[in-house]
Amino acid sequence: MAEVINMPRLSDTMEEGTLAKWFFKVGDSVSEGDILAEIETDKATMEFESFHEGELLYIGIKEGDTAPVDSIIAIIGKKGEDISSLIKAPEPKSIKEPEVIEEPEVIEEPKSIKEPEVIEEPKISTKTILKEETNLTKASNGKVLISPLANKLAIEQGIDLTQVKGTGDNGRIVKRDIENYKPAAFVNTNKMIIATEESSYDLPNSTMRKSIAKRLSESKFTAPHYYLTVEFEMDNIISFRKQYINTQNIKISFNDIIAKAVALSLVKNPKVNSRWHDNKIEISEHVHLGVAVAVEDGLVVPVIKFASSKDMSQINKEVKDFAERAKNKKLKPSEIEGSTFTISNLGMFGIESFTSIINQPNSAILSIGSIIEKPIVKDGEVVVGNTMKLSLACDHRAVDGATGSLFLKTLKEYIENPVSILI
Repeated sequence: MAEVINMPRLSDTMEEGTLAKWFFKVGDSVSEGDILAEIETDKATMEFESFHEGELLYIGIKEGDTAPVDSIIAIIGKKGEDISSLIKAPEPKSIKEPEVIEEPEVIEEPKSIKEPEVIEEPKISTKTILKEETNLTKASNGKVLISPLANKLAIEQGIDLTQVKGTGDNGRIVKRDIENYKPAAFVNTNKMIIATEESSYDLPNSTMRKSIAKRLSESKFTAPHYYLTVEFEMDNIISFRKQYINTQNIKISFNDIIAKAVALSLVKNPKVNSRWHDNKIEISEHVHLGVAVAVEDGLVVPVIKFASSKDMSQINKEVKDFAERAKNKKLKPSEIEGSTFTISNLGMFGIESFTSIINQPNSAILSIGSIIEKPIVKDGEVVVGNTMKLSLACDHRAVDGATGSLFLKTLKEYIENPVSILI
């Protein structure tokens, strides 16, 4: 008996999916466990495995098309099997057109309209124009031959005179040449295409981009955000990282150290590690740390499960693996769900400080800026030091200002005294 393959729900927020790629065509034999297709969800592009075997009898959605969850995307069965009853679309119910009641036409009496007064334009002497056109500059030392009026118009319009062909005497540029000049659509300068005319193109919204827009809009407009910004000294953590790499022979990033410090700070401040519900606040004792990763279509947030129990080298390996597979759209649904807190780092792009929108259902997100070398005051003296700015965005329904502040105070102790992370 033929088996209907429906659009699967590959994430808890998925409402529709885009068929990114088919690996089989109608008439091909499919075995159980074969990768049938790639489906783009609201969070990632994932491989879809067949749980049936037989011949691919029907494909209900083309590559690049989008369909809602549970709609038919394929049928697998025996060769020659009749599947017409499975793919027959239900006939639409007839809808009676509403009766249109014409309203009586209302004819208004035309109001008397005063004819506008005709104002004659001032006459311009052709002698003046000819004088301006023929008042030409003399060419010398390879300069462009151009009349003063044409030169004035070119300056006003920002026209490159080297691109204008003169039609006057001896190739002189005159007024009509400037008025009739049409710049090229594009000028190639240093292998960069610079538009010289108004132009644009449309970039279709992917399923992921539409989902990002929807979820972030819901977060911003439903959760009352507030922000706490702090600046930490980073000299100790810079030294700590060098010593760790040298002694452990394991290369870790500043982001790995901060991720571990954040996880430990959440253990000590569990109210920040929470979710808002209408009738309760759910406080998680475990830390599933979401790490925002930029991909071509937007942003995904793979999750480091039980981050507080992992060391920095384990966190480093997971983040690298997630980042690589996120760019290749190979993350699994289970790897991008269940976060209890999220961090977003734009420091590697030179961003000194920024604020993020909360990744719901989390109640907070930490934005991490770049390390800046600048003068700071230590023990009453101005010295050169390194600092980093971090901003905590909180949902005020679940996390009060004092609660968020205590979390940042704990985080400061770990960051500025990184040896305590290992204790």
